[in-house]
This record gives sequence, structure tokens and C-alpha cells, in this order.
Amino acid sequence: MCSLRNRRITSVHGKKEHNQKISGRRGQSIVIHTFWNSPVNKPRDHNAAATIGWIRVARRFSNVISPPVIFAVLALVLSLEELALWPGFLWAAVFGFLVSLAPIIVVVYLLQTGRISDLHMNTSEERRLPYITGVIGAILALLIIVIFDGPYLLRSLAVLSVIELSALSIITNYWMISIHSTSISAATVVVGLVYGFVPALFLIPLIALVSWVRLYLRRHSPNQVVLGILIGLVSVITVRLIGYF
Repeated sequence: MCSLRNRRITSVHGKKEHNQKISGRRGQSIVIHTFWNSPVNKPRDHNAAATIGWIRVARRFSNVISPPVIFAVLALVLSLEELALWPGFLWAAVFGFLVSLAPIIVVVYLLQTGRISDLHMNTSEERRLPYITGVIGAILALLIIVIFDGPYLLRSLAVLSVIELSALSIITNYWMISIHSTSISAATVVVGLVYGFVPALFLIPLIALVSWVRLYLRRHSPNQVVLGILIGLVSVITVRLIGYF
């Protein structure tokens, strides 16, 4: 009788241990799946009080190496590659205002009026209007460059901006892709096409650094960062195939 009771107790404990193992595996798989597809917790830099130490450094790095800044600097470099200082600067300013500055103005306005919660925009809905502004600005920049016979490399960059921003604006309706990783990867490939492999080689570590910072701040998941990089690469390749750069 005692032996039978011991067997039952052992059986019950065995089932509990088995269930705990299964629960642990399921929990682990859920955590891994969540980590890979979407940030587990809210961003590290979600408010001013949290933005200290390395979080502050990463936040400021994201602000400096941001898509508008990357494309504005790239526009200036490409314009000066073909034109003298002041004409090149003027064309870069036109491009920078329409493609880079106009979306920033929209973001600041939305932030000041309380329509978005953060400068980096945490939801697809918050990013929709700035993306649309960027696409319209890129189209206008392209039209101005074509009509007034602007520099060829800047025209190529305008075509790239239209394609890339259009793709991102569509994808963002369904998924929060990393535009930081998209922009830096596209810029690296453009530099490689225009200036050669060696200059682009120096920018490759920047792709890894930008991607790591976005993951560290919990602004994106690994999937969102990787797909952002791929979209940047595919966008430049597409532009190259249709005869630019």
C-alpha cells in the first residue's frame, strides 16, 4: 500500500516536472520569438529621465546619424563632386530642404501639437505623415533637378529617395522597419558606386554600429533592422539597374 502511494507521489511529481519543463521551453521560445520580431519592452530612451549614461550617448548618436542628416550630407558630397562650391552647395540645399528638412519640420510640428509621442515616432501611424512628406519632397526635388538640368549624381540620389521612401511608407503601414539601417546601408552602397570600394569599406562598420544602437535603444527588433538594411541595398541596386549612379 505504501509502495503504491509512493509510486503515485512520484508520478505526480514527475508530471509536474515534465509540465514545468514544457512551460519553460514554451516561455523560452516565446521570449526568443518576441526578441527577434519586436522589441520586448518599451524603448530605453522613452523619456528624459531614462536618457542618461550610455542611453544618452546612443540617443544622441541616433539623432546625428539619422536618415535626414545622412541624405543631406550625401547630397552635398555628390553635388560638389560635379559642380563648383557655390553651385554645388545651392543644389544640395534645394535637395536637403525638400527631402530632409521638410519631413523634420513636419515631425517637430506633430511633436509640438501632441500628435506624436516622441521624436523617433514609436508607431506606424505616427510615421505616416512624415513619410508622405518625404516622398512628395523627393518627387519635387527630382522634378526641379530634371527641369533645371541639375547635377546627374544628385538626380540619381533623388530617384533613390523616391523609390526608397515609397517602399518604406508602404511597409510602415504594416511593420515598424528601421529607416536608420535602411539609410546608412543605402548611403554606403552609393559611396561604393561613386567613389569605389575602399571608401565604402570605411562605412561598413557604421552600418553595424547604427544597427546595434537601434537594437540597444529597443527601437527595433533584429528582423526590422536586417530588413531595413536589405531595403537600402535593394533600392540602390534598383536605381543602378535603371541607369543611375
